[in-house]
Amino acid sequence: MTVLKTTLENGLTVLLKEVHTAPVASFWIWYRVGSGREHVGITGISHWVEHMLFKGTPRWPKGTADKAISREGGVWNGATWYDFTTYYATLPAEKIGLELEIEADRMTGALFEPQEVEAERTVVISERQGAENDPLFLLGEEVMAAAFRVHPYGHETLGHMCDLLRMTRDDLYQFYRTHYVPNNALAVAVGDFETERMLDLIRRHFGDIPSGNLPDGPSPVEPPQRGERRVVVEGEGQTAYLTVVFHTPPPTDADFHPLVVLDTVLSGASGMTLFGEGGTNKTSRLYRALVDTELAAEVSGSLIPTVDPFVYSLTATVRAGRTPAEVEERLWAELERAAAEPILEEELRKAIQQARAQFAYSSESVTGQAFWLGWSEIFADYTWFESYLDRLSAVTPEDVLRVARAVLRRSNATVGWYVPQGPSSEMEMSADP
Repeated sequence: MTVLKTTLENGLTVLLKEVHTAPVASFWIWYRVGSGREHVGITGISHWVEHMLFKGTPRWPKGTADKAISREGGVWNGATWYDFTTYYATLPAEKIGLELEIEADRMTGALFEPQEVEAERTVVISERQGAENDPLFLLGEEVMAAAFRVHPYGHETLGHMCDLLRMTRDDLYQFYRTHYVPNNALAVAVGDFETERMLDLIRRHFGDIPSGNLPDGPSPVEPPQRGERRVVVEGEGQTAYLTVVFHTPPPTDADFHPLVVLDTVLSGASGMTLFGEGGTNKTSRLYRALVDTELAAEVSGSLIPTVDPFVYSLTATVRAGRTPAEVEERLWAELERAAAEPILEEELRKAIQQARAQFAYSSESVTGQAFWLGWSEIFADYTWFESYLDRLSAVTPEDVLRVARAVLRRSNATVGWYVPQGPSSEMEMSADP
């Protein structure tokens, strides 16, 4: 089915797609704000505001909306990322109007009661503290801070602890009233409905909400990297990790789809979403070079579409008895090979098939399709999602080689080591009775 795209008079963008394979529908409301639009002093505010929208309105007091969704057999959630904050529900098709009612209400009516703000401060701080127990979070935060000196992509979505401790209820509420307006939002519905009736329903719930005055000004532009950057993080544990990130073009660039293929060749097909991992990568080049040789216990890649240029990330779990230096040396040998010679036609076909399958899997449900239509509209437009497979299939070995040479350069890399300071696993084993 084709997608209808329109804009209401108040600036709300609407995407609708009929899918009649099952009597269900998924509705998403997206706001074009996330941690990639924050600055020091309010880092983590998008994520905290997202939490506050689950704390009730005068019409839907705390706890009543989620119970209403559950009573109808639906699922309900929200998420914050670099470029967006989104809320969604998937319900039996005849009940989807309930989600529209809830989202329209909390676009304007969220309470931000002081006691709830303080209670949620404890929650977001605990979430941050929990993440700090993960060496990969600590390493990733330092690597991204080194890779991005100017752009807010260098800040974690969870925010810095100093900002979480000092932000006030007024800070959060002002941020909410500034960004949660129709002309900064996108409504997406996919499922078993008639397009015109769904559009009328959206107009009925959202059409009278006034547009807002959005902050003016361009996004910060990250300057070119002029040489390899390195960070070393020391922390608890017995396991070492290696992460290498490379600056990449945005998904609207012609080199992005060859980069997807390159990632698949190197580390296996990536899921590219917030809701699942990629497929098996045991036949990928880096798995064979690092895991099969017992240098690493695991290796993975990450390539995520974003509004502004982002990074391609490779991470390896260093096997006990090995060092990050040994893993990095072998990793660079494989990356230099990828930049020196074209991949084989058979390797290309296999990589495209794997990437196509992973993408199809992530978008087979109405929830997945609604997600991809909305996310694509955030960083490009919805046709990016619809044309993705065709563009992927058009990639050639020469395209992959060109992108490998442009991206996989040492001068374009930020390298991070996590060096554990705990007792070695050998010592622990010798102490066991």
